[in-house]
Amino acid sequence: MISKDTIDKVFETSRVEEVIGDFVNLKKAGANFKGLSPFVDEKTPSFMVSPVKQIWKDFSTGKGGNAITFLMEHEHYSYPEAIRFLARKYNIEIEETVQSDEQKKHADERESMYLVSEYAKNYFHDNLFLSEKGKAIGFSYFKERGFSDETIKKFSLGYALDEWTAFTDAAIEKKYDLEFLDKTGLTIVKKSSETGGTQKMFDRFKGRVIFPIQSMSGRVLGFGGRTLLTDKKVAKYLNSPESIIYHKSKILYGIYQAKQSIAKEDNCYLVEGYTDVISMFQSGVENVVASSGTALTSDQIRLIHRLTSNITVLFDGDAAGIRASIRGIDLILEQGMNVKVVTFPDGEDPDSFAKNRSKEELKNYLEDSAQDFIQFKTSLLLEGAKNDPIKKADLIRDIVASISKIPNNIQKEIYVQECARIMQISENVLFNELSQNLKKEQREVSKRQASNRSPFTGVVKEVKQVEKVDRLMVLEASLIWVLLIYGNIEVDFVDYVSEIDDVGKQIIKKESYSNTVSNEIYVNLQEDEIEFTNTVFLKIYYEIINRLNQDQTIDIDALTNHQDTEIAAMVTNILMDEEQHNLSDWERHDILPQSKEKGLPKFVPDVIYNLRRFLVKELIDSILVKLKPDQSDQLDKKEGFNKELLKEAQDYIGLQKILAEKLNRVT
Repeated sequence: MISKDTIDKVFETSRVEEVIGDFVNLKKAGANFKGLSPFVDEKTPSFMVSPVKQIWKDFSTGKGGNAITFLMEHEHYSYPEAIRFLARKYNIEIEETVQSDEQKKHADERESMYLVSEYAKNYFHDNLFLSEKGKAIGFSYFKERGFSDETIKKFSLGYALDEWTAFTDAAIEKKYDLEFLDKTGLTIVKKSSETGGTQKMFDRFKGRVIFPIQSMSGRVLGFGGRTLLTDKKVAKYLNSPESIIYHKSKILYGIYQAKQSIAKEDNCYLVEGYTDVISMFQSGVENVVASSGTALTSDQIRLIHRLTSNITVLFDGDAAGIRASIRGIDLILEQGMNVKVVTFPDGEDPDSFAKNRSKEELKNYLEDSAQDFIQFKTSLLLEGAKNDPIKKADLIRDIVASISKIPNNIQKEIYVQECARIMQISENVLFNELSQNLKKEQREVSKRQASNRSPFTGVVKEVKQVEKVDRLMVLEASLIWVLLIYGNIEVDFVDYVSEIDDVGKQIIKKESYSNTVSNEIYVNLQEDEIEFTNTVFLKIYYEIINRLNQDQTIDIDALTNHQDTEIAAMVTNILMDEEQHNLSDWERHDILPQSKEKGLPKFVPDVIYNLRRFLVKELIDSILVKLKPDQSDQLDKKEGFNKELLKEAQDYIGLQKILAEKLNRVT
């Protein structure tokens, strides 16, 4: 693990405007910088960077954070990968925390395999340009496929010389350990009994053109090699074997090159092979990845889902191949993603089609030919069913089984209606079939999964619950906002204390005192035993209180640079919302937001009182529900219980009136 000292140095040294400036064209806007959003297409700048606060906010998408979170959002790095990236940028030496011998060995093994793989990528790529055989064979092959020099470099394509140990000898000469050449599968090592147990070794990818397979962050995980021989006994494609860094079911070819385009276009084209990806990319469709000939897996779909909720599957014009691959669509539906399908004319695949079309023609074909999966699957399977009623019934069950995979209830209903229209069958029949499928699934899953699944008809109930949670969240958000913006300021507050006068009448008495905003909020929440229901707000609140107990002040930088990205993102959003008016240059038009600091003596108590009123009303409502007579019991048996509840409700109503008076409102 990276040490805390290293992480602190990265945060202290890195400048958010410098980091983002490598990816976004920023222009000065007062004390801040602004630019076009890197996440969506737009003409008016909505992206802001604050050098003073060392944070950024994209008002088009709502994303925001510090330099680390920008790299995580834009480059899709993990937190450690972002730290390492910035450490390299600012020449900061990375210190690792103390690990056990086993952890060190495992970490060293992984890193050694990454280093070997990176060397291999560069070695194979250099062969294309520096080796006579590489230029004559490998480079010529890629040129024949129509790949430009720029594309060859973009995908780091390469060639393994047709010699038994050319790569292995070069790697060992560069001091790379044979153990890791073996574990990555780049070198095949065998012990020969004929030579007394001595090792024989040879290059796995001998004589093949090379396609490096990279992770989302660009690390080389493995390789695909295509033979240039016509011998049918030789496998056309050969991949690296499974290892601790290469799991073919968890990666997608081209994801590193395509990730930004996928996020920006909000769609991912899924193809089958390496050359399909490269040809499409070169033709201007960059949001494309391949499953590399393997059956699509849930891990691969989740990788795409990190970037977009929309997948368009591209099928060759081979009907048999389509039927074999269509099962992968159900996996996509299970992940709650939107699926469309494009098929190419007979004899064409994405590679050949992209080569023979202009960028405009290719994009227009993909847009115009995209079908919803229900239309595609129905038309495909109907060809086999024709007029056979039994086959048609099986087809309907097959399609309903796919629909049942969709987690969104509204989408389920729409697809059922569409299926009923295409198949000319009653919706009720399909809904009954769907219901049976869902019941079957419910029996198969655990009780926990079953309790988490929303009922198919429970739309109204869910909407009411969301409204209730949102209202409370607004009140909680106001408290966090006040703490972050004004928490360290000392204010002269006025409290209204309830007292009983000489004639027994309740009166409100005014008292003045000084306190910091943060202490005022903390004392009031502690007094009422109020806890935040929003988990992110709760984490931020605890961080603030812990830091107040240690330093007596709220350290905003510590929160915006927090290792918990949820905390950093939420704090950044709140802080950058204060800066939003700068995007429109309101000062130039003499339009300035009114300062809230003068109104803090009233504003802070109002926020607290409003939260109290809401919670008190919730308590009153819950008591009134209990007071409703239960038809199954005699009312007189519950008389004592009801009186007790009634007294409790009256006490809360009295408290509600006091809070209303403090807010100068009438209940």
